[in-house]
Formats: sequence, C-alpha cells, structure tokens
Amino acid sequence: MKILITGNLGYIGPVLIRHLRTTRHGARIEGLDPGFFAGALTTRGPWPESALDVQHYADVRDCDPGLLSGVDAVVHLAALSNDPLGKAFETLTEDINQTATLRVARLARAAGVKSFVFASSCSVYGAGSDTPRREQDALAPLTAYARSKVGSEQELETLASPDFRVTALRFGTACGMSERLRLDLVINDFVATALAKGSIEVLSDGSPWRPLIHIEDMCRAMDWALDRKAGEDFEVMNTGSDSWNYQIRDLAKAAAATVGGVEVSINPEAASDKRSYRVDFSHFRELAPDHQPQWTLERTLADLKVGLEAIGFRDAAFREGSFMRLKTLTHLREGGWLDADLRWVHARQTSAPWRAAQA
Repeated sequence: MKILITGNLGYIGPVLIRHLRTTRHGARIEGLDPGFFAGALTTRGPWPESALDVQHYADVRDCDPGLLSGVDAVVHLAALSNDPLGKAFETLTEDINQTATLRVARLARAAGVKSFVFASSCSVYGAGSDTPRREQDALAPLTAYARSKVGSEQELETLASPDFRVTALRFGTACGMSERLRLDLVINDFVATALAKGSIEVLSDGSPWRPLIHIEDMCRAMDWALDRKAGEDFEVMNTGSDSWNYQIRDLAKAAAATVGGVEVSINPEAASDKRSYRVDFSHFRELAPDHQPQWTLERTLADLKVGLEAIGFRDAAFREGSFMRLKTLTHLREGGWLDADLRWVHARQTSAPWRAAQA
C-alpha cells in the first residue's frame, strides 16, 4: 500500500507515521508539508519523518499531481489548525483548509487513489444544545476554521464514488504528547501551565462543553479509514468517545490534580464561550468497533506530565514560543521567512527556516 500524508510535519503526523509503521508493515509512506512547524520538536532522536520513505517539502496549495501517482490512499491533515489562526488568517484559512483540500482530492481521484481520509472537526457544531450532537444534526460553525471544515465536507461528498471513498472524521479537540508538540490545545495548555506556573487560570466561566480525543486514538481511526469496508462511499462521522465529553472547568481541575499542588481559578463573571457542544459518537462505534479510543483522560494527563518533565519543560512564557502555532507563523513572518500569503520567501528551501522556527 502506498500512502501520502499531507501536513505530516505537524502535531499529529509524527504519531500517525509511528502508528502506521506498526500496523502497515511494508507500506510505502510519503509526506507532504512546507515545514512551518518542523522546529516544535520534543525529541533529541531522529526527526519523526526519518521513518518515511520520502518527505516532500512543499506547500499543499502547490501539490504536484505527480506526487499522487501510484498512491492508494491519502490522509489529509494539512490545514491552518485552530480558531486563532483562522481569525488571524481568515482568507488563507479558506485557501489552505478548503480550496487546497478540494484540489488535492480532485487530483487524487484523477490519479486513481482509492481512499481519501479527511481530518475534519467537531467544531462544526459550534453551539450545541443539551443533547449530544449527531452527524445529521444542523451545523453551526462559528469560526473561519470550522467553516472551512464544513465547506470541505460538503464538496468532498460530491467527489465520492465506489472508486474514490471519502471518509471525513470529525475529531474532538486533540490532546496528548507528540514528538512535535502543540500547547495551544486545552488539555495540553492546562498541564503545561500547571507545571510552569503552579496554577491554572480559566478565562471563561468554565461551563462550555468540549469533546476530546487523544492523538493516538485519532491515528487508530485514520488507520481504519484508509481501507474501510463498512459504510457508504462518503462517510462523515464524529470520531471519539462519549466518555470524553467534558466541561472546561472539569478539565482544569483534572489537570491540576494530576500535577499536584496547583490552584485553579475560574471567573464566574466571564462571558460564556459560545463554542460549547457535546457529541454523540455512536455512528463511529457502529462502523469501527475494533478501532475505538483506548486512552483515558487520567492516562493522557499523566503521560503529558511525564513527557513535558522529560524535556525539562518549565517555560512560563510558553505561549510566546514555538509550541504555539500562531506565534510560530508570526515569528517566521516577522523574520522575513514567510510572506503575507504564508509562503517561504526563498525559492530554494534550506535548513534556515527550521532554525528560525526553533528560535
């Protein structure tokens, strides 16, 4: 099997590569990524992409049709990955997350790719009711990021066929340790803050609901989707576990308890975050019973604590550093490495951008 992973130099990619090397022996795995976040490493060993057969350093917007020759399946992770990025780069979020996604999908279909796995998001529900949201429920995307996922899903459905199966996995908020870390995710942020500051400050009233999923469980789902037999030609599914629907205040308290000796402050007078939704994962359980999430919240928190301590993490100013996606892009732009369209300024890429990302 030949698999192309777009956006593999991000947070999920290294874990997915490691997972597929254990489940897909003999598979040829290639990556496509411009390397914006390549410097956010937590390992002193070989870079994660050393486990790939080929790493293509290129922007997903410029995907060469030739890269899809002979490919059996595409895992499409490439995206500006959260709401702060969507707010800062609204037009580019549509260009990268939606327009480029559909271009790659069309190229893949034309090249004879059999399976297209799209990393979507439960954020498409926006503001939910007290009832957990199901796939057929109305969508209410509140941000540019969420809107890009809705638009991509809708158009991907029109491309699906028996010869080009599309699986849109609506993931909960990702969490967990990675060889290439993000700390702009709620659980990861809480553990990092607890370790670095000895306290956790929740800026909202703590009431919003969020579904979460460990990145290794995300990879388990994507592995299933690569050559799934169950379901229709186009499947969109909430991907996670019912037990992972949490309110923000409870996540903060759980992170504090894991680290120990940590105070949690919640502002009951703060305006409630409109992004609040619980999610029903029964469709995923039905179609993929052997690929269900294995991680618990308690295990995830403990693993994050151990992982951060192993790299000597104690940076109270981490929100200004390379583990934050928006800060990384801002740094690269201000340093002259990226232009206003988030393209490398220099036609020939060198090692310098990676050093800039790590600075």
